This record gives sequence, structure tokens and C-alpha cells, in this order.
Amino acid sequence: MTAADPSGNPMPSGWLVETPMTLPHSATVVTPLEALLLSRRYLVSQATFCATILLVHVCASWVTEARHRKKLVVPEGEVSSVPRKEGRRTYLYILFTVSVTLWILCVRIALKEAKLGIWQSMSYFEVVASAMFFQFSLYICVRLAHRGFTFGELGLVAFGATVLFMELMNLTIAKLWPLTTPYIKTFRLPTPLLVFQIALIPGSLLTGFLLSPLLYLSRHIAQRPVRRLRYPQEKQKHRRLLALGFYVGTLVIVGGLIGLWSRWCLGGRDPWVYVVFWMLEGRNKWTRPALVAYWALLISISVAGWTRQLARSKRWRQMNVRGSIHIANVGMTETLVAPSSPRYGPVPGQSSFSAMMQGPTPQGVATNPAGQPGGIPAVAPVEPTDPALAGEGIAGYGIRLPNLPNLPNLPDLPNANFSHVATDLLDAADKHVPTLSVNARRKFFHALAVVMFVPGIAVDAAFTHLAFSGAFALFTFTEYVRYFALYPFGAAVHVFMNEFLDSKDGGTAILSHFYLLTGCANSVWFEGPSRLPQFTGTLVLGVGDALASIVGKRLGRYRWFAANPKTIEGSAGFVVSVSVCAWLLRVFGTVEVFSIPRFAMVAGLAGGLEAFSVQNDNLTLPLYMWAMVVLLDVVDQNGAGA
Repeated sequence: MTAADPSGNPMPSGWLVETPMTLPHSATVVTPLEALLLSRRYLVSQATFCATILLVHVCASWVTEARHRKKLVVPEGEVSSVPRKEGRRTYLYILFTVSVTLWILCVRIALKEAKLGIWQSMSYFEVVASAMFFQFSLYICVRLAHRGFTFGELGLVAFGATVLFMELMNLTIAKLWPLTTPYIKTFRLPTPLLVFQIALIPGSLLTGFLLSPLLYLSRHIAQRPVRRLRYPQEKQKHRRLLALGFYVGTLVIVGGLIGLWSRWCLGGRDPWVYVVFWMLEGRNKWTRPALVAYWALLISISVAGWTRQLARSKRWRQMNVRGSIHIANVGMTETLVAPSSPRYGPVPGQSSFSAMMQGPTPQGVATNPAGQPGGIPAVAPVEPTDPALAGEGIAGYGIRLPNLPNLPNLPDLPNANFSHVATDLLDAADKHVPTLSVNARRKFFHALAVVMFVPGIAVDAAFTHLAFSGAFALFTFTEYVRYFALYPFGAAVHVFMNEFLDSKDGGTAILSHFYLLTGCANSVWFEGPSRLPQFTGTLVLGVGDALASIVGKRLGRYRWFAANPKTIEGSAGFVVSVSVCAWLLRVFGTVEVFSIPRFAMVAGLAGGLEAFSVQNDNLTLPLYMWAMVVLLDVVDQNGAGA
């Protein structure tokens, strides 16, 4: 492969990267831009092809399940058609995959004989390869991320994996047989950026697949109780050995198999040395190293700050639990009292808990009029008549402990008690350790995405393209460590990630951070014709989605409909915030002149999708927004905007 003519460079403006590669001895001369157009036409066929396979799976599942339910009585929520044994389940799926592949190959042949143009840009080999890999991706996603996907998310993720696989295969074929290959069939321009992305993202997934026996054993040993292991005293030793094997195997695969393939595609240039020198080829020699330092600083501060905050919040929660129940010494009897908190309201089950702890009064024991044994005065309720005590202190709890005013360390608190002291301690802790909701914690990372990615895209979009690919590979290996409990980081990573989970992370794999990164990165990875679409992912997720949540929760009054938690005010906040931020980018000259009314209309459509869709916003909204910005020609190519 050789570089194309620099004068015909079809890369987006401002991208400092080598020109796309072309085939040196091809029989037909196809420019990189023409090859890109043909490849993206092929991508449309690929999308309809995979959608057809997915529909076949859904219909087959419905029919099979209906037949089984006629014969068996199955509890609600269970699937009777799925075998319980793992081996039989895998065997049946492989058999079904081969059957579907042969069926759709016959359909492709029939369409050719009927002289219809559907799927004719796909060769028979590509039909078989893409059908097999798409169904393989469906199975892996369902097995490893059980209950982690909706139907739409499953289709998008499997299709994205298939697209990367086909780019890998077509790029390798073009390198192996340049004479018989008409053009490089990749859906982005075949630059070193594409080579590195394929090496990083499919390479990280390939590493996990090749080392899956070690990963499976690591998770199995970590989850299994010690008493059920054959060698319980060797558990930690085995975990260390498996983790060491995974780390060494990763180095061998990345440095060997993936590194050699990258060198081969780069024309014999070492990929590690290439990246080092390429970092010095930005607008200035210090631009790209400064971006790396900026990103590293933000990540370090965020991770360190959240680790410290979560640790202190955990201690605060423990103090709150211990302080919510105190022991009041009344004479010779200890009575457990669970006071209500003036901040968080009454403790659930307070009266029943006190009655349970006090128990029945033994026969023959004298009781006072209030029912306390031994004639000890009862804990009497306090009427909040003193304005100074109303709402806070003892009156807020509605109790009085008569022996506490005699304590020498509370001379200025005539009506003080342990509840008051515990409340003051918790108030002080609450002022220093804010406890944010899960939604607020997650939206923090949306704001962090804006601070990190907008400067990177504005300064050097090509380098940010590579950084996104590296971040995705890093996330993949981090999920390996967490999910498979690799020693010694698995537990720490799991505890940290668990603090940011919500109802959308119901599966075994944690995918929200992948969705957030991919949603911001897709706008850059697509290599659009102008600069504005490159910012759509970050604007939609970092600004629009975050402000829609904040406005909806704080100011929302009117829901779209009763069963929908989204509010009209939140959707309006989404549209206004995205439109204003895009206008600011135009004012500062970061993006081209574009039609503001058209962009506002696109933002309104995206806001409607955000309000009514049940899919994960981080995955679907950026794709939709990018497509609509390009389809409606929001960017004015003539230089005149509204």
C-alpha cells in the first residue's frame, strides 16, 4: 500500500494525519474518496443484512417458545425453550447459526438470479463471514452481559462489532492480494488511525477471547466458597498465578500478534515508534503531549477525588447507622431508642423495633403508670413549645432522658442527650462529606466528558480519534479485571464501579461507561465531512442529557404522559442547552457556519427520542443526532448561515 496524492487528500479539514492508503498495482484506479463512497454503500447493505438475521432470530425464538409452552407449564418470566445445560445450549446455538447462515446465503443467490440489487455488493464469502460473526457477537453479548442489553442495544452492539470485524478482514485481504482487490473496502478512510483502532478495539476483544480459559478460572475460583474448593489453602496462590498468566499472555498477544499485524499494515514501520513520533507532529510539537498531560491530570484528579469521597461517604454511612440507635440508661434498665432524624425523617419501623427490643414485662415486676418495669420513670415525649428547640434537638426527636443532664461533660445542655450529640456529629460529617445521588455521580462524568473532549476535538481531532480508541481498549481490560476478579485489582475496581450503578446496569457486565465513551467518540470515529458533527456526541451527552436530567428533576412539573418519568421541562432544557452550546462553538470559530434553525430542529428531534426511548441514551442519542445533522445538511457549505 502507498499513500495517496496529498493534493487529493479527502480527510476532514484540520486533521493532521497521513493521507489514505491506496492499492499500488490494482487493475482499476479508484481514488480514496470513490472507495469510501462504494464502501459506505456496502455498509448500508451490511446493516439491512444484519437486521434481517436479527429478525430471523427473534421470530425463531417466538415460535420455539410458543411450541414449548403448549407442552409444558412454565412459571412466568422463565424461558422453557432454552436448555439448562451449557453444553447443549451452545451446541444448539451453533447448529442454528449454521442453518441461518446457509439460509441467508440461499436468499442472496436467489436475489441475484432475480436480478434484484439487494445485497449484491456483498460477495458470497462476505455473506458467510458477516453472518457467522454477527450471530457469534449476539451470543457473546447475551452470555457475558446477561440482562445488560435491551433488544435495540443488543442489535447495535453486535452490528458495531461486525463492522469492525469486516474492516479488519477487508484491510487484511487488500494487503494479502492487492492485485485482485479492486479497492480497500473500509467504511472509514484507510489511514493509520484506522489501523490503530482495529488493533486496539478488536485486538483487546481478541485478547480476552484467547485468554478466556484463564479468565473463566479466575472468576470461578474467586466466587467459589473456600470450603468447596479441592485445595482451599491454595486459593490465593491459584488466583495470583491465573492473574499473572493473564497479564503475561496480554503482553505476548499485544506485543506479538497485534503488534506484528500493525507493523505489517503500516508498511514495516514499528507502531510504537510511529505513535511516539506522530505525537510531535501536531500544530506544534508540544500540542499533543500537552493534551495527554491535560487528560491525565483530569483523570487523576477525578479518580482520586471520587475514591476519597466514596471512602468518606462509606464511613459516614456507618456512623449514621450506629448513631441512629443509641442506648439510654434509665436506672438499672437499658432501653433501646431509635430516634427519628430531623434531616431524613423517622426511622422505618421505629415503634415495632422498640417494642421488640423491650419485650414483655415479666410477671411480678412492679411497673409505673407508663408501663416501665421497676417503677422507673418512662421516657416522656417533649412538646416542642420552646422555639429554640422546635425542629432541632430533643424536641425534634420527641423524647426526654432524665439522667443525661447530670453528665459533667454537658454543662451547657440542660436537656441534652446522646441523640443530640450524635446528631451534631452527623451534621458536621454531612457538611464535610456530601452524599450525592447515583444520578448526580453519573452526570459528573458527563460533565467531565465535556471538559476533556471538547478541547481535544477542537485542538486536534485526529489525535483525539486515536485517544478514544486507546481509552476503549483500556476500559475493556479494566472490565476484564473487574468481571473476572483478577488479582490484585479486581475487588477494588468492582467496589469503585459499583457506586455508579443504576437500574440500567442490571446485567453482569457494566456497560454505561462504554456507552458514554462510545457515544462521544462515534462522532469523531465517523470522520464526517465537517467539524460540527464531530462535536455532536459530546454536546448531546455531556451537555444535553445531563441538563435534561437536572432540569427535569429540579424544575419538572409536567410529564409527557403518566407512565413516562421524563418531563417537558427536561426535554426543553435538552434542546436549549445543546443549541446554545453549538452556537457558542460557532461564535468562537471552532465550527463552520451552520443553520441554527435546522440545528435546533435536529436538537428537538433528538430531545423527543431522549424523552420517549427506553434504550440507553448514551448509545442511541449521539448516533441519531449525528445522522440527522448530516442528513438535513445543517452545515452551510456555501458559508452563509442563518
